[in-house]
Amino acid sequence: MTTAGHTVAAHTFQAAGGAGEHRTLIITLFSVFVAITLGITVWAGRQTKDATDFYAGGRSFSGFQNGLAISGDYMSAASFLGIAGAIALFGYDGFLYSIGFLVAWLVALLLVAEPLRNSGRFTMADVLAHRLQQRPVRTAAGTSTIVVSIFYLLAQMVGAGALVALLLGASGEGSRRWIIALVGLVMVLYVTIGGMKGTTWVQIVKAVLLIAGTLLITVLVLNRFGWSLSSLLGHAAERSGKGRAFLEPGLQYGKDSTSKLNFVSLGLALVLGTAGLPHILIRFYTVPTAKAARTSVNWAIGIIGAFYLMTIALGFGAAALVGPKAIIASNESGNTAAPLLAQEVGGGAGSTGGAVLLAVISAVAFATILAVVAGLTLASSASFAHDLWANVIRKGSTTEKEEVLTAKIAAVVIGAVSIVLGIFAHRLNAAALVALAFAVAASANLPTILYSLFWKRFTTRGALWSIYGGLVSSVTLVILSPVVSGNPKALFPGMSFDLFPLANPGLVSIPLGFVLGWLGSVLSAEEAVARKYAELEVRALTGYGAH
Repeated sequence: MTTAGHTVAAHTFQAAGGAGEHRTLIITLFSVFVAITLGITVWAGRQTKDATDFYAGGRSFSGFQNGLAISGDYMSAASFLGIAGAIALFGYDGFLYSIGFLVAWLVALLLVAEPLRNSGRFTMADVLAHRLQQRPVRTAAGTSTIVVSIFYLLAQMVGAGALVALLLGASGEGSRRWIIALVGLVMVLYVTIGGMKGTTWVQIVKAVLLIAGTLLITVLVLNRFGWSLSSLLGHAAERSGKGRAFLEPGLQYGKDSTSKLNFVSLGLALVLGTAGLPHILIRFYTVPTAKAARTSVNWAIGIIGAFYLMTIALGFGAAALVGPKAIIASNESGNTAAPLLAQEVGGGAGSTGGAVLLAVISAVAFATILAVVAGLTLASSASFAHDLWANVIRKGSTTEKEEVLTAKIAAVVIGAVSIVLGIFAHRLNAAALVALAFAVAASANLPTILYSLFWKRFTTRGALWSIYGGLVSSVTLVILSPVVSGNPKALFPGMSFDLFPLANPGLVSIPLGFVLGWLGSVLSAEEAVARKYAELEVRALTGYGAH
């Protein structure tokens, strides 16, 4: 997921479709989709009566519905655009993103899904505040949630800029900025009008569309190669210019010791990050029972697993049929590989079939981005309103109506921040950006959640050291990494302060978050209240008294 409005992207589209009727078709499909999803949002907004409706959809969704919504929330622009591009450009090493994202769900299922749903009300901080000092831990958890969400939002904005610029033939910095601003505006509308109910239904629709669209491309790609996976991989390796190396480990992460450590750091962030992602964690509060929470995660694993298997066809198909050179010409980080592949298997550049499939798949990708940014914005704005405003600033003396209004205002502000940062991040791959969000979540949130749920000696100081230590260390290492400066694809390519050699901070910041949580607790003068831990343990296991 990376760059947006380069002139070459416009040229790629014009070569692909060019004709006025194709451009009209694309704009029409986009407009229809946005109108339908906004219609769903308005309908859901009318069903939103109180804070429980706004934050948790009234806890009215079934396990299957929530499983679809979780899938829609999780399979982001990083998955559809970024991973396809990473595989198309780096082969086997790009596919490691798919493996990491999928394995991460097992960690979420085994460690946090059910106990978190049973123990909290609306946000992660509800769990921490039950047994620890409320105001400091809510402040820390709210801050962490907002930072992680903004990192993840960056990836979606970058993906949206690349995608829409390709479709509309937009070129130049000005066009890209308007595209990103438009996406930010629509996402704010989704959250402020529809709340969790509207966001959930949009995510359900998006998940169905994404699986259907990916399945269609997979079938068309495999049909091109006589339903032979080995033939597909062979052609991809041949056209990549890398030969056998394209299908073996090491093309991106095996060149030297630094790149090998980078791979370990990336893998650690991907596998542990999901269990600390705020927009995923709040989805567990939308179901009525613990059994429904387990069911929803089981459905999500099946749906997400099927999708990530199909990324083999997306990525290697793009490498074989479109070619790395054409993909890089359109977008230097490969974020437009999947739409270009859709155009190719639909009939090729200039054909009506190619233009139709390009438009359909791009509309699906756009749906993906809108659904995920809505979920992220809702998670961060809910945390600000519920944790920071209602419980820290107002000390519990606020009404539900005031709290929901505050969440809507926060959504506007967070959307604006994401738009501004997204404009600067267009050179980065979307999957790589999401991996950074995973690293921050695993460093700051996961240690605190696990200690709070499973360690009776955990204290408030331990929680603060863990959250702030993991947050500050991960963000600082990102700022000092090659992602931000020191190379042509960095956030600030003209500067050079890349003192930390790894592109992902997880290898350092995740263990540090766990160590600081333990150290802060054992050095704390505060006594861990055994009764409070016992109460939380009962809640986590049974759900009794949580809602």
